[in-house]
Order: sequence, then C-alpha cells, then structure tokens
Amino acid sequence: MDFTYNNRELSWLAFNERVLQEAQDRSVPLLSRLQFLGIFSNNQDEFFKVRIANLMRLCRARRQQRLTGGYTPAELLAEVSRRAERAQGLFTQTYHELLHEMEQQGIFVVDERHLSPEQREFCRDYFATVVSPRLVPLMLRKSVRIPFLPDGNAYLGVRMSSNDGKAPRYAVIRIPVSSACPRFVVLPAREGRSEVIFLDDIIRLMIDDVFFMFTYDHISVHTFKIMRDAELSIDDDVSKSLFERIAEGVESRRYGLPIRLIYDREMPVDLLDMLAGKLKLTAPGTLAPGDRYHLMKDLMRFPKVRPDLLTVNPAPLQHCDIIPFQSILKVVRKRDIFFNFPYHSFQHFIDFLREAAIDPRVERIAITLYRTAEHSKVINALVNAAKNGKQVSVLVELKARFDEEQNIEYTDLLQREGVKVIYAIEDLKVHSKIVLVERRESSGVRGYAYIGTGNFNEDTARIYGDFGLLTSHKGIVEDVRNVFQFLSNSHKQFKYKHLLVSPYYMREAFEELIDRETRNARKGRRAYIYAKCNSLTDERTIERLYRAAREGVEVRLIVRGACCLRPSVPGMSDRIRAISIVDKYLEHARLFIFCNDGEERIYIGSADWMSRNLDRRVEVCTPILDRQIQRLLRRVFDIQWSDNVKARDLADQTGNSYVKALPGEAPLRSQTALYDYYAGMLSR
Repeated sequence: MDFTYNNRELSWLAFNERVLQEAQDRSVPLLSRLQFLGIFSNNQDEFFKVRIANLMRLCRARRQQRLTGGYTPAELLAEVSRRAERAQGLFTQTYHELLHEMEQQGIFVVDERHLSPEQREFCRDYFATVVSPRLVPLMLRKSVRIPFLPDGNAYLGVRMSSNDGKAPRYAVIRIPVSSACPRFVVLPAREGRSEVIFLDDIIRLMIDDVFFMFTYDHISVHTFKIMRDAELSIDDDVSKSLFERIAEGVESRRYGLPIRLIYDREMPVDLLDMLAGKLKLTAPGTLAPGDRYHLMKDLMRFPKVRPDLLTVNPAPLQHCDIIPFQSILKVVRKRDIFFNFPYHSFQHFIDFLREAAIDPRVERIAITLYRTAEHSKVINALVNAAKNGKQVSVLVELKARFDEEQNIEYTDLLQREGVKVIYAIEDLKVHSKIVLVERRESSGVRGYAYIGTGNFNEDTARIYGDFGLLTSHKGIVEDVRNVFQFLSNSHKQFKYKHLLVSPYYMREAFEELIDRETRNARKGRRAYIYAKCNSLTDERTIERLYRAAREGVEVRLIVRGACCLRPSVPGMSDRIRAISIVDKYLEHARLFIFCNDGEERIYIGSADWMSRNLDRRVEVCTPILDRQIQRLLRRVFDIQWSDNVKARDLADQTGNSYVKALPGEAPLRSQTALYDYYAGMLSR
C-alpha cells in the first residue's frame, strides 16, 4: 500500500463516522442526536449511489488501475464495504441506545403489536383517510417483469401463503412518504408520554385490508430499500440542446442499475430470492441484511414532540454595517461588507437582490445558481427584477447532482418570466457563487459584486457555515464581469487581475502562493499556510504542501470532509496539523491564508483543493483587500483552530479522536464562540 496519501473514499467514510459521533455525544440534545443519525444515513446512501457505484464500474473494467492509497478497485471496494458495514453496525447500536434514552424521557417509538385499543382505532382511521388512497400494491410473478421501483423510497415486501400447499403470492408496496403523509405519525397517548409509530407499521397493521381479495393463512411484511447508480449520462446528440439532453439524462437516471438491496434480515428466503432475481442483483455485496426499518434518513424529520430536547440555534444576527430598511448598495459604495452565515442573517443577501430588483437606476443583474431553496426567495427577486425591466441573466447549473430536476424546473420558470438563462458549459460544471449588479450613477455605470462560498439558498443558509463578500472594488467587479462574459462565451479567455478563476488560472495561482511560502521558508523568513475547506484530495496540491512543510512552512488545515493529506507524519508532514470540525452547523466555507512575508494574502471562494474544482469546474475565489475584513478572517480562523470541543485530529482518521483542551485551557466550541464574537461586534 502507498501510505503517502489517505484514500478518498475511506477518508470520506471517516468524516461520516464523525457525524455518527454527534449522535453518540450526550452533550447534544437527545432528539438532535436522532437527527444526526438521519444525516449519517442520508450521507451513507448518497455515498453508495455515487462513489460505490463508480467503484463497481471500475471493478468491471478490464484494466485494474491503482487508486489513491495503492488499492485496486476490487481491494478498495472490499475495504469500503467492510468499513461501511462496521459503521452501519454502530449506527444500529446507537439507534437502539437513543430509543432507550427517549423512553426515559417519555418518548416511545411503538409498532403495530403494542398499540392500545384507542391507538389501533386511530391508526385504522389514519390509514383509511391518509394512507390507503396513496398505496399502489404491485403483485410479483416469476414469469412477469417486475414493475420499476425507484430508489429514494422504502418498500414493503409481502409474502402470502396458504396451508393447502399452493405457491405463495408476493407483492411490493411503496411506503408513500410525503409532506402530507410523513414517515412518523404521532399517536394519541397518555398524559406525560409521547408515542410515535412508523408509517410502515400502520400499513402492516392494516395489511389484511390491502389484500382483502386474496385468500391466505399467513402473511409476512418486511421492509427493504434499493440503491441505484446515480451517474447522470448525457448523450452527445448535437441536434438537441444541453437543456434537453440533461432533462433526458435525469429521466433516464431514474432507471439506473440497481447496485444494492438492503432488506429486513427476517425476510423469508423465497421473497428475498424473488426480489434479488427480479432486480438482477447477484454480485457479492449487493445484498445487505439489516433491521426492521430502512431509509433512516427520515429520522431528520422525526416529530418535534419535545422541543426542549432539540438544539435551539440562536437567531441570525443583524450585520453591524447594515441598518434595517436602508440601502445596502449605499453602504457597499463606501466599503466592502463581509458575511459569515448562519451567524449573519441570509436575509441581508435577499434584501440586496430585492433592492437591486426595484432600484430604478439598476440596469443589469447577473447571477450563478447551483442549488436553490424549494420555494426560493432568490428566484422571486430575479423574476421581480425582470418584471421591473432589468436585464437579468442567470446561469443555472443543470448538472448539480441530485438538484438537476429542480434546476430544470426553475430554468423553465425563469425563461417564462423573461429572464435570460445561460446554460452552463457542457464539459465544465459551474460551481462559483457570484453576482454582478450594474447601476447607472452620476459618474457612469457602477458595478457591485458578490463572491461567496455557499449556495444562494435561504434554507441551507440557516445551517451551513459560509462566507460572502459584497464589494464595489472596480478591479474585482471587472473580473466578475469577465467571468460572466466567459460563461456566456466559453471560447473567449480572459486574464483576471484579482480573482482566482478555474479551470484555467486557479491551480497555477495556488501553486505559486504555496511555492512562495516555500521559498520564504528556505530564506529563513516566517512562512505559513492556513487553509479551511470541505475536502483536500488533489495530489499535486498535497505534494506541494508536503514540500513546503519539509522546508519549514507551518501548515494548518481545517478540513471538514475527505482529507487525503496525512498530517503529522515524521519526515513527511511534521509541520502540518489538520483538524475537522463537525457540529450543529455544516462547515462549508473555504478560506486560504498565506503569510506572504508578513503581507498576508487572504482568499475566500467556492473551490476546495480537489482536482475537480481546480481543473473541471468554474470556481471563483476572491482576495480580501479590506484590512479590517482581513483581521476579522484571521480571528475567525484562529477561533476555529482553537476549538477543543468539536474538533477532531485528522492525524487519526480511523479513530476520529477529539482535540482535547490543554491543562488549564478553557473549553472552546468554535461555532458558539463565533456567534458570541459577531454579537459582540454589534454592541461596540
């Protein structure tokens, strides 16, 4: 094995195990721990549908290339499966421990076998009015092809048998979860108790009513779920637009090959064989026995029966530079504004767009959209701007994984409302988070730009930690204008004076910034690199960081997810320390700080240090030129680096050991400390 790098897949699994640690942490409120189990389960499902599906494709290839860490695809698939199985066992153990703790708090998850007469009657009524109209039982026959079963759902496999020796009947029922028919139903219960039942068990209770037309002596019902390959295939038919081809690709992905069947281990063998045969799942590792319930991502939406047992996030703060109901553009004309969501209210960004939409002097608004909220205020503001006669250009990234369908719908809506929609470049995913506003003023047209690290999504902005810069700096605005020119005409290349823009210039710029620190260290000058990102997997960047560290550069890394760099290895990365912070907010911001011989260079933006971000995406990072904001960002990094409550030491990715407070050092939870820091700025 090659021990120079951590394998990306194994490092990502270590990250999701850190999410699982939050579910085990008794300092986290009880029902929030249950939600972390749901997050873990959702993450694990997406990992299998994307990364494991890719590994399986590599295993089918004739040539078995070596992957990061020295694994062959088959070796890595076996190791990933082993680690995932171990984590799933820990998930199950944690889930049952939480159920026990919930019972001590008067919260009970009951099944159809443990209902009071009153609860049984409630379930019958609920089934008749809410559930039954949504059920579509599918009968299975050996000689008939199985109806298509989409992934993303939990199913009930049903076996009906008689004592007369006739062959059993088999059926499948999709559990019809929706906002109107949730996975968990609160039952009438005695005072002082809360009782909740899975929707699965209400259907089990009423299963005889579902199959009343059949005669049988025994019926068994077992939950299962299917995972399908989530790869999006886009055909190369030049007679169709990119929009049409992606829409067709999203539709065809629904029919992606099944890669895994997870089933109740109590399921009868003949029913399992029927399902596996119909789905053509015969390869080793494609059948995974589990507990009674599946699709546990629904735990994220467990009923809030005891709000006192949930994490209460403090209300987002008013930005100290913004006065309510006064012009944001007027402030930006005087100075840059830095946002740190969710500590600052994302409503400020919405207000910025709304102001631009109705300001009679604003002539143009351009924006890139990657993931947006289901009922997006951002989309509404853009539509309003178009109705007010502004020239509105929106680049919608149709290839944003798992958001393609919603982005297609928003594209259609925007076009109907008169917004000019630019489709992303076919071979490049546009991941940058930028906005350009042009306003006619007495001195001519003035530009305002926003460059951020996170999506323009008011829902996720409440729980994602992100940065954003709002500026009227002429050089940065001109660079942002050129990025939009490039997106409109990908054949035209631009040189950028301030921004780091991939796929053409960002890698070289970061490499030069790292190399400069290396040269300064060789000369005996102080040299350091402090970086915060979601993932660090690009081997060229890692090699440069190793080289810099060997020459004496101090490297501090805060990496939430996959980290292929191995810190604190004698002779290779002694001067590199790396931590990961997993807490109530998802750490999503990207920040890069270079000593630069005492004249710090600081950047924020949308790019991680991953090959795909540097070479195959359009990403934008902006320098922070305002001295006050530079000092603020250094303080933000220092606070997070000092976390000794929720930080894990990435030198130990298999154990995910916590960074411990030194003797005499007070506990510091960085997300709480950051909120207090920004709140303190308001009182100055």
